[in-house]
Amino acid sequence: MGCGGISSIIYTSAVGCISSTSVFILFPFCSFSFRIMDTSLVFTVQRREPELIAPAKATPREVKLLSDIDDQDGLRFQIPVIQFYRYDPALAGRDPVGVIREALAKTLVFYYPFAGRLREGAGRKLMVDCTGEGVLFIEADADVTLAQFGHALQPPFPCWENLLYDVPSSQGVLHTPLLLIQVTRLKCGGFIFALRLNHTMSDAAGLVQFMNAVGEIARGRQEPSVPPVWRRELLNARDPPRVTCIHREYDVVPDTKGTIIPVDDMAHRSFFFGRSELSAIRRLLPPHQSQCSSFDVLTACLWRCRTLALQPDSDEEVRIICIVNARSKFNPPLPEGYYGNVFAFSVAVTTAGKLCENPLGYALELVRKAKADVSEEYMHSLADLMVTRGRPHFTVVRSYLVSDVRRAGFEDIDFGWGKAVYGGPAKGGVGAIPGVASFYIPFRNDKGEEGLVMPVCLPSEAMQRFEKELDSVLNNRLPPTINTISSSNSRQLLLSSL
Repeated sequence: MGCGGISSIIYTSAVGCISSTSVFILFPFCSFSFRIMDTSLVFTVQRREPELIAPAKATPREVKLLSDIDDQDGLRFQIPVIQFYRYDPALAGRDPVGVIREALAKTLVFYYPFAGRLREGAGRKLMVDCTGEGVLFIEADADVTLAQFGHALQPPFPCWENLLYDVPSSQGVLHTPLLLIQVTRLKCGGFIFALRLNHTMSDAAGLVQFMNAVGEIARGRQEPSVPPVWRRELLNARDPPRVTCIHREYDVVPDTKGTIIPVDDMAHRSFFFGRSELSAIRRLLPPHQSQCSSFDVLTACLWRCRTLALQPDSDEEVRIICIVNARSKFNPPLPEGYYGNVFAFSVAVTTAGKLCENPLGYALELVRKAKADVSEEYMHSLADLMVTRGRPHFTVVRSYLVSDVRRAGFEDIDFGWGKAVYGGPAKGGVGAIPGVASFYIPFRNDKGEEGLVMPVCLPSEAMQRFEKELDSVLNNRLPPTINTISSSNSRQLLLSSL
C-alpha cells in the first residue's frame, strides 16, 4: 500500500507560483519598495500514491455522535494547516516520513475516531462511524530547499496545492477520510508537514492537541501526555431546547445585491503587524480605549478598512464575526483532553455608513461587546438553536470573520526536529464560503520583530483599495479614503502576495 506509481509534478514559482510577474514586498519604516527578481524558481515534487494509515492496533467498532456545536453547517468543510521544519544534522539518516507515518498509526489507537468516517442521521445529525479505515497519507519529495522559500515564511505559500495534494473524491464531509496528511522532504534535509482536517471533528485547540500527540509518540513516548476525551454530549442541546441568547450570527440575510465575494479573480495577501503598527492604530483611539487588547484594536481597524474596500451601500448591514474560544467559560470546566469544537461565532452588526463614518472607537466597542456576550449559557443556547433551526450556517452576506490562532501552539509542535519554522493556517479565505475569513498567526519578520501575520483574500480591485486604506490608517491619516496615496516617507506593511 502506498509504494506504487510515483508521480512527478513540475511547476514554477516566483514566491507565489507566478512567472514573469513582479512581486513587491513592502517593509516597515522604509520609504522604498523592494522588487523581487522576475527569475522563476523551478522545482519538482515527486509524490507517491496516497495511502490509508490505520490505527496500529485494533480499536473499538462503534458509532460516536458529534456535539450540536460540532455539526453546524458552518463547520462542514476542510481546513488546511502547514508546518515547515529545518534539517537537524544530529538526526542525519532519520527519515521524517517514516517517523511520522509510524507515529500517526500509533496515535490513532488513542484518537481512533479520526480513522473513521462521518455519517449523517435524522435532523442532519452527524456521527462518526469508527470503522478504523484510517487517514489519508502522502509521501513526497521536493527538489527545493527551505531557504528558497525565503526567510519570512507566511501565507499564501508557493504552489500550495502541491504541498498538500487534493486527493480526488476526498474533499467531501461525509464518507471520506477525516484527515489528509502530506509529508514532503526538502533537498536541504528539512521537511514540510501539511494537513487538512474535517472541521466538524475539532477546532484549533483540539487539532493542536492531536498533532502534539503525534509529535510526542514520534519522539518516543508510548502514549499521549494528555489523553483524548470524546464526551461530545457535554455540548449537546438541552431537553427541551431553549434559545435564551440573541444569536445574530445566524440571521437569515438574503444576498439581494450580490455582495458575497466571488471566487474568481481573488487576490491573496499577507500583512505583518508588529508593535509599531499596533501603536500607530492605538494613537487613533481616545485614552480610555488605547489599552484595549491587540485583537480588539486590530479587528476593529481591519473591519473598517475592509468594508471601505468592498464599497457596500451606506445603509447595508455589515458584520464582524470573532471566533471566541469558550473553553474558559465553563464551570465546571470541560475535561482536559476534550478535542471537539468549543467556540462561538460572536458577531457585531452595524451599517456600512455608521462603521465608516464614525471614529475607529465605534468599531472597537462593537467588537468588545460581541466578545463579551459569549458565556457558558451562550454556548448552551447556541446548541439549542442548532437543533431547533436545522444546524444553520452563520451569516456570510457582508460578513468578515477573524480567528486568532496566536496562542493555539501550532509553531510548538515537534516531531523530533524541533519547533516549526512556521506553523499554522495555510491560507486565508478558507471555509465553506471562500474569502470571508482571516487568521492572526504568530510571526517574526526579517528584522527579528515579533508580531502577527494576517492572510487576506479579496477580489483584486478591492484588495488594492484595502491596502490603501490600511496604509492611510497606519500613517495616521483618518478618515481613510479610497483615493489616498501613500507619501514617500510613509510607514508601510510587510506584504507578500500571490
